[in-house]
Amino acid sequence: MAWNITDQEIDALVSKLSLSAKIDLVSGNGLWRTSPNYTHNIPEILMTDGTYGVRYSVEQIDGPQDRAEQLSAFLSVVNADLSRGVEGAFGSSRPATCFPNGCCYACSWDPELAYDLGTALAAECAHFGVNVLLGPGINIRRTPLGGRSYEYFSEDPFLTGEIAAELIKGMQDNGVGASLKHLACNNSEIHRTTMSSEVEERALREIYLSAFERAIRKAEPWTVMSSYNLINGVQAAENKWLLTDVLRDEWRFDGVVISDWHGIKDRPASLLAGNCLDMPESAPRKEDLRLAVEAGEVPMDDLDGACVRMLHLVRKAHASHITEPQTNFEAHHELSRRIAAESIVLLKNENDLLPLNMDAIGSIAIVGETARAPIYQGSGCATTSPTFEDNPVNEIIKLAPNANVTTYDIADLQGDSAEDVLNTLSAADVVLFFGNTEVGVDGEGADRAHLNLLDGQDAAVSQIAARNPNLAVIIATPDAVVMPWIDEVGAVLMPFYGGQGVGNAIAQILSGAQNPCGKLTVTFPEKLEDVPGFLSYPGENHRHVYAEGLFVGYRGYDIRKTETLFPFGFGLSYTSYSYANVTCDTDRITEDSTFTIKVDVTNTGSRAGKEIVQVYVRPHTPRLSRPVRELKGFAKVALEPGETKEIQITIEARDLRYYDPAFGEWFLDVGPMSIEVGASSRDIRQTLEITAEARPLPATRLDINNEASQIVENPEIRSAFGNFLKSRLDLTDAETEQMLDYCGGSFLNLYDTVSWVAGEKISKAEMTSFLDQINSEFGAARNPAS
Repeated sequence: MAWNITDQEIDALVSKLSLSAKIDLVSGNGLWRTSPNYTHNIPEILMTDGTYGVRYSVEQIDGPQDRAEQLSAFLSVVNADLSRGVEGAFGSSRPATCFPNGCCYACSWDPELAYDLGTALAAECAHFGVNVLLGPGINIRRTPLGGRSYEYFSEDPFLTGEIAAELIKGMQDNGVGASLKHLACNNSEIHRTTMSSEVEERALREIYLSAFERAIRKAEPWTVMSSYNLINGVQAAENKWLLTDVLRDEWRFDGVVISDWHGIKDRPASLLAGNCLDMPESAPRKEDLRLAVEAGEVPMDDLDGACVRMLHLVRKAHASHITEPQTNFEAHHELSRRIAAESIVLLKNENDLLPLNMDAIGSIAIVGETARAPIYQGSGCATTSPTFEDNPVNEIIKLAPNANVTTYDIADLQGDSAEDVLNTLSAADVVLFFGNTEVGVDGEGADRAHLNLLDGQDAAVSQIAARNPNLAVIIATPDAVVMPWIDEVGAVLMPFYGGQGVGNAIAQILSGAQNPCGKLTVTFPEKLEDVPGFLSYPGENHRHVYAEGLFVGYRGYDIRKTETLFPFGFGLSYTSYSYANVTCDTDRITEDSTFTIKVDVTNTGSRAGKEIVQVYVRPHTPRLSRPVRELKGFAKVALEPGETKEIQITIEARDLRYYDPAFGEWFLDVGPMSIEVGASSRDIRQTLEITAEARPLPATRLDINNEASQIVENPEIRSAFGNFLKSRLDLTDAETEQMLDYCGGSFLNLYDTVSWVAGEKISKAEMTSFLDQINSEFGAARNPAS
């Protein structure tokens, strides 16, 4: 029932609590609950995993709250090996809809669909009495080897933030809180609790924090979860710069920060940093906090502040709780199917092999165990016990009742009867090969070792293709794979991990009942060595250096002009689209501008379909190093054959800025920039140019130790410095220009250059004061932080 209490009453309540009661309030109660206080009528709240389905463990939630047994049960799920299926991996988790994983549904590029998913997740949480669902997970997919890539959305922070915001809204509009995770740089599972992600601040801001800021600004999640790893040597759960300076002070997040489970090593430090809730319950960590408060090492005000935030969360959870939830698992299964069908990516379709004419086709040969036992989710704490499971073979047979459908295991291609099997495959009208990457080795706690399919599958694809080129390959994978056989096969479908309804979705795509419209949210490299972070992955001596900096994913491939297997944003359709008449409602922008791009998109084919229109921005003369282009807008549009629609995509100029660590601020590049509208990051169809207006900045923050030549690179700063010299040294106009030219040709530092001529007429203090004024005028005073 609702827990009705005002802000004033919360403040008064906290003042009445004993130290022990306060520590209980900011600590877990068992594995999945917050601590109630029956003396003061404070109720508990219940939270559970995961990011694409509700994992309600009967033993862990409803069973005896024994700490040792709960930890063992928790680790059994985190470390579950799903290579032999899901049975037994969940204990007695209550069945819930296993929706498409993040690696799949983000390929829909459809925020409205993400909202529908959030709504369904909230309904199932309400059904189980869960108040907070621990998701979405939105870490950047920096490397395709990342073990939890299957939960995450993209290599691009803009797309990630947009999808996450709508998912959170769908959940919280329907009474269940989200926990946006994992803040931050949880991009690898190797030694994830001890590895320090070493990231320079600009990349940290523009890539790894950007999606979190966007989701928080747009959707206001109830909670944010800190990550296991260290960031630049400081544990994320104990990182005051991250959790207070950035998250609270800059982004204005006012919710609860939750630790990842057992992610806190120093409880007093974590509370001081801004980590409110320590999960799960830990008696030693509670005692550490008590001793620190009693010793004055943790001020009572800090503990009280965390208690107030916890009580606000409890109030919000109980005020939003649905007492008589209506949950339709059959409808959610249909939604799971629909999301998967909207997200599956068609990567190749030589000679229009697909869609299959199910009414006329005579024989279909299906190879691969996963055609009968589909792999549709990853391994770890997000793993969901499904309510239903669509079998791809059965779903295909339903749509092709007159076809002769035969099935084979991949092992059948290696035994004594291999030649007979290959002869049968060569005679089939089409061969459907269901492949997959290794399951149970990757996932939470372990990264993939390579980008190939499971041992032997790549060779099997080539073996079949040599006999029958009418071969369509369907791959279950958490992220990108390499395809040494790509030129040999007729078609490739990527369902990634498409949830419990993926079998039906695949059949719908194969039959043409659904026109594929998904597009990649990551780049597929030709080989692992092409991945931008390859040389510094996975780190050593507990340090993982993000040596590629900003140039993650397509940003890295583009700047190095590296060929890709398939680029970011790529995806085929059974129809075709043309773009025309791109316009912008302004030709000049400032940092405060919001502007709209319009473009006409026409379905030039014979089938109805959906196109994903992408807008990239490319500054012509960037002040600091920047990617060739960056995604800044997108829209998904449904079109009938021959139909044209004008698509409007609104862009905020704030999203076009870059971060300069020297000033500690965000800036807009001055001058012309291209607006590129395309079907992928490497298929630009329409381009226009706009101009950004802002006061030009110095090449770097000015200091007396800068090279003297840097002071005269910017005309406005050159003029200001000239006036400074003229007044201090009593120079004529001609002498001033001569002095400026002299500075422009000097490689010595600014003060030494000037003092060589002027002696001690200008002191270091005077020059420092002048440069501080210039930096303020041209930098921070003009550009408030986001």
